[in-house]
Amino acid sequence: MTATITSPEKSGESDKRANPATDIFERRESQVRSYCRSWPVVFDRARGAEQVTEDGTTYLDFFSGAGALNYGHNHPVIKGALLDYLAEDNVVHALDMYTPAKRAFLTAFEEKILQPRGMDHKIQLPGPTGTNSVETALKIARKATGRPYIVSFTNAFHGMTLGSLAVTGNSMKREGAGAPLYHSQTAPYDDYFDGATPDFHWLESVWADSGSGVDLPAAVIVETVQGEGGLRAARNEWLRDLSALCRRFEVLLIIDDVQAGCGRTGAFFSFEEAGIEPDIICLSKSLSGMGLPLSVTLLRPELDLWEPAEHNGTFRGFNPAFVTATAALNEFWADDAFENTVRERCAQLTSGLLAIIDEREDASYRGRGLLAGIVFDDLERAEKVAAEAFRRGLLIETSGPSSEVVKVMPPLTVTEEELNHGLTILAEAVRAA
Repeated sequence: MTATITSPEKSGESDKRANPATDIFERRESQVRSYCRSWPVVFDRARGAEQVTEDGTTYLDFFSGAGALNYGHNHPVIKGALLDYLAEDNVVHALDMYTPAKRAFLTAFEEKILQPRGMDHKIQLPGPTGTNSVETALKIARKATGRPYIVSFTNAFHGMTLGSLAVTGNSMKREGAGAPLYHSQTAPYDDYFDGATPDFHWLESVWADSGSGVDLPAAVIVETVQGEGGLRAARNEWLRDLSALCRRFEVLLIIDDVQAGCGRTGAFFSFEEAGIEPDIICLSKSLSGMGLPLSVTLLRPELDLWEPAEHNGTFRGFNPAFVTATAALNEFWADDAFENTVRERCAQLTSGLLAIIDEREDASYRGRGLLAGIVFDDLERAEKVAAEAFRRGLLIETSGPSSEVVKVMPPLTVTEEELNHGLTILAEAVRAA
């Protein structure tokens, strides 16, 4: 059954008639809910790149759980490992105690990810979500350097807790804190000015000038692709220059790879193409392989300065997530085959988006890899396109401070045929909008 639903603005919460399927959500759930306002249906089942509603309507999912489902919904190998683990009454909750599941995950991550890349980073398990990983990175950077300030970039997004919000650019998200956000400085991201000006020239100037009034920071935190900030992608040369600047002034470099990592841009880490070596790396979202909560903070060994339990959390050792993460690492990252396939899909998506853009004079390409989309001159058009796509059976979201970018983020396991189908729907939606 294909999608034939009325537009979000003509259904859901604006409809005076109660819908029995969604009434409890609208009566009891907080107003803060968001995605369900754009997609006012009840999703019941999912497999691969598809989600199916209670009434049997199938949607092609190019949202991928906001990047938490890089391997699609319910991948059989990953799901099978989880079901086997739970069936044997194995340990589920263990804080930071030793378990076979944690041992298998650490071993797989070391052998499949760290060692092939010549990385000796320590693995810290800070808690279940991306913002936990970022908060950990900010804390250890300050502890290691003795400096309080963190530099972030225009349009950055790093999470919803107070430390992460302090280095986030979005004003609406920041206002939700309800309190002042301290000890951060904002610098211009790549191409914030004219594409030719070294956008971090300001940093170099004020760091080198003892009379600038700007203190040397503990760290710089950056996304190589700003997933929530409008799909802005930093050039490799910009990232290399930024890394060199941090080295020169002994400022730590933190890469937030929560959304752009785990293969989203082709390689496992999004910074690999630039050839840089971050001091601290934040991972979450698709790390667990199937949407279970798991995050890590990778630290250069000399930065691992914690006292036992100085930074902890009740859910920093969720063993089912270790199991699924290990299955994903073994299934997809044991050799180069999967990465090569992902790069083919990346090229296919780029080509498809550019073909859509070629039909218009008011649109341009943004992003990198399978984290890409279309930005429109008309700031209201992207949301109209997303709504038209939903009517036609495609789930996509918008991005950017004004939701001006159509964000296309299919699972890395999407087939060539599925990707072509989704691009066809998107092209129809753009024309209709």
